[in-house]
Amino acid sequence: MGQLTLAVAGGATLLFPIAAARAQEGAQERVQERPQDAVADTSTEAAPAPLQYEVKINAPGDLDELLEKNLDLERFRGNPRMDREQLQRLVRDTPEQAKNLVATAGYYTPVITVRVDTTGTKTLVIVDVEAGAPVTIDKVELELRGFDPTPPLAASAAYDTDALKRSWPLKTGSVFRQAEWESAKRALLREVVQTRYPRAQLVDTQATVDPETHTVSLLVVLDSGPELRFGELRIEGLKRYPEAIIRNLDKIRVGDYYSESALQSLQARLQDTGYFASVEVSADMSSILSEQIEAGQESQQAEAAAAEAEPINRGPAPLLPLVVRVTENKQQNVSAGLGFSTNTGNRAQLNYDNLNVWGTRFKSAVTMETKKQTAHANFYFPTTERGYNDSAGASFERSDISNEITAVTTISAKRNWGGTNLERSLTFEFLSEDKTVVGLEQTRSKSLPLTYAITKRSLDSLLFPTKGYVINAQVGGALLPVLTDERFVRVAGKAVYYRPLGEKGELIVRGEISALGSKEKRGVPAVYLFRAGGDQSVRGYAYQELGVKQGDAIIGGRYMLTGSAEYQYWFQPKWAIAAFYDAGNAADTVKAAMTPKSGYGLGGRYKSPIGPINVDVAYGHAVQKYRLHFSLGFTF
Repeated sequence: MGQLTLAVAGGATLLFPIAAARAQEGAQERVQERPQDAVADTSTEAAPAPLQYEVKINAPGDLDELLEKNLDLERFRGNPRMDREQLQRLVRDTPEQAKNLVATAGYYTPVITVRVDTTGTKTLVIVDVEAGAPVTIDKVELELRGFDPTPPLAASAAYDTDALKRSWPLKTGSVFRQAEWESAKRALLREVVQTRYPRAQLVDTQATVDPETHTVSLLVVLDSGPELRFGELRIEGLKRYPEAIIRNLDKIRVGDYYSESALQSLQARLQDTGYFASVEVSADMSSILSEQIEAGQESQQAEAAAAEAEPINRGPAPLLPLVVRVTENKQQNVSAGLGFSTNTGNRAQLNYDNLNVWGTRFKSAVTMETKKQTAHANFYFPTTERGYNDSAGASFERSDISNEITAVTTISAKRNWGGTNLERSLTFEFLSEDKTVVGLEQTRSKSLPLTYAITKRSLDSLLFPTKGYVINAQVGGALLPVLTDERFVRVAGKAVYYRPLGEKGELIVRGEISALGSKEKRGVPAVYLFRAGGDQSVRGYAYQELGVKQGDAIIGGRYMLTGSAEYQYWFQPKWAIAAFYDAGNAADTVKAAMTPKSGYGLGGRYKSPIGPINVDVAYGHAVQKYRLHFSLGFTF
């Protein structure tokens, strides 16, 4: 039997026996004339009562759902212009349409019958499908052209084409499905164009089906095109700010391989600065197009002559100009907001930002909460050429937590460096604190600590993580007898781990451990001591309720240890229920800190546009009370 090649979506081809192809071509013609045009012919006549009918599909596996979603019988059911003639036409065309549909699921020799039952009160159309044997993949041929290091950079590492072939998901022996075939081709091309070879293209794709043996042979020919590298940086749109703001954040160097992830990382860094309302980072492909066309015309004959001799020399790698287009934010911004926290109560906040104060970004805010009131003003310097983000500022905070009232004034200087995956900081502060414990005398302390912090992130998503971990560690203290009432050393560490469980489940494990060493605890600012309890700590207890009992108050201790295990089940894409168990304590001795207070309960989760919203009801075992907790996102 002869064969005919038919074009399908995505530039691919399917090879069918000629008789089958002609039958399908006729079916396609009938489908085109079937629904809308025929119904429209009756528009000039008096509209009779529409014909009502039901459809019953008997098909194995998921084929019934496929047919229900795509058959015209289902799509036009309930149409006010439906009559018996239109229904008869749909019934006649259904077998061929159903054959085309089930072929996409890998069944190319089905037996399909359609019958109409008019014995009931409503017409019933019954579609019976015997799927037959599925078509399996017999042969896969991946032909990868190009992928040669381009002179004068021939010494660079070759592209790993073997790994690219191993990543091909359609293996021999598996059932051939049209959707998976299209997805595999897109994924293959995407893998190549996102790094080194952005001009790659699929020059030929074929799926040759043999209905007699129920097998298919796959052919994919991919040409890499030229290996491209980044060139000089071009900046467009700057008016008020110097180019150094952008250039110092650009980690892409002339000669680096083209990489979509590098472009996206630069764009994210620029957006995070706050200087710009919009940022577009791209490689200017058009700048090399004319050059490549001329080179292609000159080498076309030479390539044809050398096709069966030596590999083609593609010439020097063109350099792609890196283009950054920005729209600057307005210089000044004032905003206000209201909120509520189950930790600190009602909240009102006023912010003022100015993007150009003595060449720095100025950010300030006043926040009034039931249990805490804060004010801060900070100056953020542009990122340096070596990638440092420096800032300086001052803040005031007054809090009344568990009958401990503190008022802390802070002057600080901070240096941040690194990226999202590995972030480090060094903070130098001067603190002056007034502390009052209900029923006891007021104390005053001052301190000049230096703190080093490091955060390691390995997550599949920063906004909605489901896999990976985050670790944060801090070490510091006030070691010099300068502006310091009590010298101390402080270490703290916390981590959170995410792991999927099944298709819809997720396990989250948290832990935190902290310790402070000093000759006397008196004189150490309360902010450097430790307490536990609250939304992001031990649920079932009030905010910072777990600590050292002193009079009628709870104050911070020298040691803290907390842990949490939580299971989330996502019964809808954006909704989940959670069950959790938290435990922890803070105390002045290691033994007491390791005697945990536990809390456990149930909660709900919602994926909002700004992050996960968490609502929990927890029972504090030590206090024998239920407590409602509300939080947005997760710490660090």
